[in-house]
Amino acid sequence: MPSSLLGQLAALGTAVCWSFTAIFFSYSGRQVGSQVVNRSRLLFALGFLTVTHLILEGTLFPPDAEPFRWGWLALSSLLGLVLGDSFLLRAYVLVGPRLAMLMMSSAPIWSTLLAWLFLGEKMTTPELAGIFLTVAAIGWVVTEKQAGRTVVENKQYSRGLLFGLGGALGQATNLITAKFGLVGGFPTISATWIRILVALVVLWAVAAVQGQVTHTIQMWRNRKAFPAIVGGTVAGPFLGIWLSLVAIQLARVGIASTLMALPPVLLIPLGYLIYRERVTRRAVAGTVVAFVGVALIFL
Repeated sequence: MPSSLLGQLAALGTAVCWSFTAIFFSYSGRQVGSQVVNRSRLLFALGFLTVTHLILEGTLFPPDAEPFRWGWLALSSLLGLVLGDSFLLRAYVLVGPRLAMLMMSSAPIWSTLLAWLFLGEKMTTPELAGIFLTVAAIGWVVTEKQAGRTVVENKQYSRGLLFGLGGALGQATNLITAKFGLVGGFPTISATWIRILVALVVLWAVAAVQGQVTHTIQMWRNRKAFPAIVGGTVAGPFLGIWLSLVAIQLARVGIASTLMALPPVLLIPLGYLIYRERVTRRAVAGTVVAFVGVALIFL
């Protein structure tokens, strides 16, 4: 099987994982808070990754990673796992998983622009048209009037969308920087371990300064939230992030990013089946048009 096809399949697997991650973390975040979820998932993920690294590579951690890899992967971690995911987890709580991930569907746009600037990938006229179509469709969906909301709730809705956009920018920048750290066929499980470790150290250090370490651990006693945090950890920072690095190592960043942006489409039936969430025709049509635009970028 061609490596590019493997990369595309990994990107599709990432999209499936992140769809379930959105549901798990949206639920647990509403129970114990998004920051508790963010810190906890990294700690649990590092445990899963360490065991997996030992099985696949024969060591608990990557001892031979060069300093330049640590630098690029650490920067990728800060942009994506610390800033970007903090924004996204907050968006989950404020506006729910489907709209948060819909904002994340703009990540291929930013990835395309950054890949053009830093990796020399050229954009054609159809690609530019696709960018415009995607942005217009997303804007059309997220500006739909929300019936029954108070003024305060509408402010929360707008804040949630901005946090979702911040998550998309974090996703785009972290893919570009991670690409530099993966050159030369560096093992993706090792790169994932490094990225999770860096994010874990930063977020738990912040928690220590804020006096939130004990509070975070106490929240693990929540019988409703804890299983959802663990489930989201397996789907997201363990399998999802690992697969995303496989995807960008083997496929073009733009193509991988586009396939990884599929969760809003997958979340429509999932949201209906799990939450009985009402989905408007405008949301469905806008999502479809958004992904037509995204696909047009890479035709």
